[in-house]
Amino acid sequence: MSEQLTLTRTEIMAPMTGIMVPLDQVPDPVFAKKMVGDGFSIDPLSGLLVAPVAGEVVDLQPSHHAVTIRTVDGLEVLIHIGLDTVSLLGEGFTPRVKEGATVAVGDPLIEVDLDAVGRAAKSLLTQVVITNMELVGSITPVKGLVTAGSDIAASVELKAAGDEVVDDGLATTATSEALIIPNPTGLHARPTAALVNLAKQYRSDVRLRRGDDTANAKSIVSIMGLAVARGEKVVITAHGVDSDEAVAAVTKAIKEGLGEAIPADSGTDDTQPMQAVAPEPEPEPAAPRSGDPNILLGVSASPGLGIGTVVQHRHEDIQVAEVGDDHHTERRKLNSAIDRALLDLSALQQKLERDASPDKAAIFAAHREILQDPELLDIAVSAIDKGKSAPYAWRAAYNSFAEQLAGLSNEVLAGRANDVRDVGQRVLEELTGQRSEKPELPDNAILIAEDLTPSDTAQLDRTKVVGFATTGGGASSHVAIIARSLDIPAVAGVESRALDLPEGSRIVLDGSAGTLQINLADSEIDAILGRQRKMAEKKARELEAKDEPAVTTDGHRVTVVANIGGVDDAVQAGTMGAEGVGLLRSEFVFMGRATAPSEAEQADVYADCAKALRPGDPLVIRTLDVGGDKPLAYLPIPAEENPFLGIRGVRVGLEKPEVLRTQLRAILTAADAGAKLYVMFPMIATVADWRAAKAIYDQVRAESGVTAPVSVGIMMEVPSVAVMARQFAAEEGCDFFSVGTNDLTSYTLAMDRGHPKLASQVDPCNPAVLTLIGDAATALHDEGKWLGVCGGVASDPQAVPILVGLGVDELSCSIPAIPAVKAVVRSVSLDKCRELAAKAVTCSTPEEVRELVPVTED
Repeated sequence: MSEQLTLTRTEIMAPMTGIMVPLDQVPDPVFAKKMVGDGFSIDPLSGLLVAPVAGEVVDLQPSHHAVTIRTVDGLEVLIHIGLDTVSLLGEGFTPRVKEGATVAVGDPLIEVDLDAVGRAAKSLLTQVVITNMELVGSITPVKGLVTAGSDIAASVELKAAGDEVVDDGLATTATSEALIIPNPTGLHARPTAALVNLAKQYRSDVRLRRGDDTANAKSIVSIMGLAVARGEKVVITAHGVDSDEAVAAVTKAIKEGLGEAIPADSGTDDTQPMQAVAPEPEPEPAAPRSGDPNILLGVSASPGLGIGTVVQHRHEDIQVAEVGDDHHTERRKLNSAIDRALLDLSALQQKLERDASPDKAAIFAAHREILQDPELLDIAVSAIDKGKSAPYAWRAAYNSFAEQLAGLSNEVLAGRANDVRDVGQRVLEELTGQRSEKPELPDNAILIAEDLTPSDTAQLDRTKVVGFATTGGGASSHVAIIARSLDIPAVAGVESRALDLPEGSRIVLDGSAGTLQINLADSEIDAILGRQRKMAEKKARELEAKDEPAVTTDGHRVTVVANIGGVDDAVQAGTMGAEGVGLLRSEFVFMGRATAPSEAEQADVYADCAKALRPGDPLVIRTLDVGGDKPLAYLPIPAEENPFLGIRGVRVGLEKPEVLRTQLRAILTAADAGAKLYVMFPMIATVADWRAAKAIYDQVRAESGVTAPVSVGIMMEVPSVAVMARQFAAEEGCDFFSVGTNDLTSYTLAMDRGHPKLASQVDPCNPAVLTLIGDAATALHDEGKWLGVCGGVASDPQAVPILVGLGVDELSCSIPAIPAVKAVVRSVSLDKCRELAAKAVTCSTPEEVRELVPVTED
């Protein structure tokens, strides 16, 4: 029973100039059936969205396609620009206001590129709806043309305040299991509206919880304010007379996608593994990929040559019971198993620090973080509380996380699923006591497996194992990183017939070429062993001469420097003959942490790197290069269909300029630390990119008071920079280019260098790539500027003479390759290098290019 309500009147002004359209004519049932709320639509004629009412901006969606204002009367007015525009991920929308701002009628909210949005979206129709209609008696829109900020678009009759009395009866509380949001773009307007309308059917107070954040499930604004993304975990709670029914209905609706079609790889049940999209079975090739039945092709994961016998390495499934004892006992079992696994991981981390390098050991620090992830633990505990055994609940939880990663199109992130399974398997073994049996290894063993885990790799007995090959994985996986740090030759993505090789058969694994050779005669094995001996002797000679300068036989000097990832690398580079640092990957300061490093933390690291070099040696610091294959949890980037063509590199800094300013201030503190400082911006694609980044640098430099000379340049990774090298070289303040050949090759050939089937074709010795490098060198030299190469090809002895002939002034190499690269430069004349380069750019294939510089072991 409720007291009589009276009505008051308010007005909503036009938020855009355009033609009024009745809401029921909008070609979207969520709006047309007024599931979000009542209101009107506008077919816009101009691209500026202004405030239709005065009030507070209580929600601005991350993709900037929708904004909500709450008036002093408590009305919540949602303006949703276009239909299906959430999938544009902000493209075409420029916000002019922030959440929490107070706005007056007519204040700018969002600028809309009508052409760009109109081409990509289902419709430009812009909806204006009141989402809390319980405050509204009626709403009457006008018709015809309206002008933004000056014409009334609708009159609203408000109910006066009144207390509605409801008999709650016997209230109870209900809670759902952990639910994973399956919707491709998360809980945006359409699925949120469906959830709200469903929740409103129940008298209970229904809430949606994500971690520590809670939203009223009957409020669109409240839910959209959480910006719940696909794959995030939520829990539904309800309190009232029909709480059980409300939780059951909302749970079922979320699992089914709230009216949206959901991908087949979206799991929602915390007690079941997420189901990844099943790949279509690959047809058996009619012939070996190499054309030679005795050569199996894969991808180079770790260079080197291994000669030995096959050991097939297989993981056995651990059997677990589904139903457990009481949940207290099962929780204690899980907690104890996790504690023991954490101790094991600490021991592994220390072992890798001793045997390899601290930065690679940090992989196991990341594994420890996975084990302490509250989301992962919550899913497991939720299943235990529903009667599942600890092993069953844990296995379902980590498989859910792993399958979610494995289903991603990003090859690097998908590869991280292996890390989650590794950690999960470790705890499962502790829970069940069922240990994976380690095979008895013969001397000179070459392991063949579908996949190895980082733990498997770190624990390999280097006195027995001379190499390994996996049918899964890629060159950028943690397994490959650890193999390189331990100097174990490895091949990834090898043909599946490798799994059928007989145990004990002799094979040759070439980690540099990414191949396995089988059925070799004794004479062939002897020849390869002889090749190994010659290579070892050559390596010893190169190491002895590592500190000699890289000068061609006719007196041309080439600077040979190192690519590094931290202070320890800077020290090691000096011991290997490096003449400075051509690439400091500054993202190492940002990775593997829960929060961004402070300016002081960054400054200390950059200064320490500078002090580790000799006074006057170059130190080229690349600004933060994340996005794509290097996401940061505390620097979220909206989900992108193709992250490698999205917000990455300098684009992150331009999108979040305070992050870039902070880093530049920290970098400039190293200008007086001894080394000669260079700043390099990654992923520059347009002159506008360069000017925007340089403007931020100039402002920070002016404010810093630093007087030491600092050069600023571009990492040439995008073909547009190479094609327009003359325009970039003429830009004021652009002092140098350094070529990132890994990305430049991928972007030039439109191929993913980590793709098992394409990686062998992604060769920077492709004539197209070499032509771009040569043209850029000429353009820079004409302006009195220099060009370096910091990509992988700078460490390739076959490529070095050609790069020198193309005009490359600096070669920035992996640390172990420095002595060999300097030796190559000293072995040839500049005239010969130029002759090779002239021939290389006229070749048709990278194979033809490499034939110009045969590999020698002498």
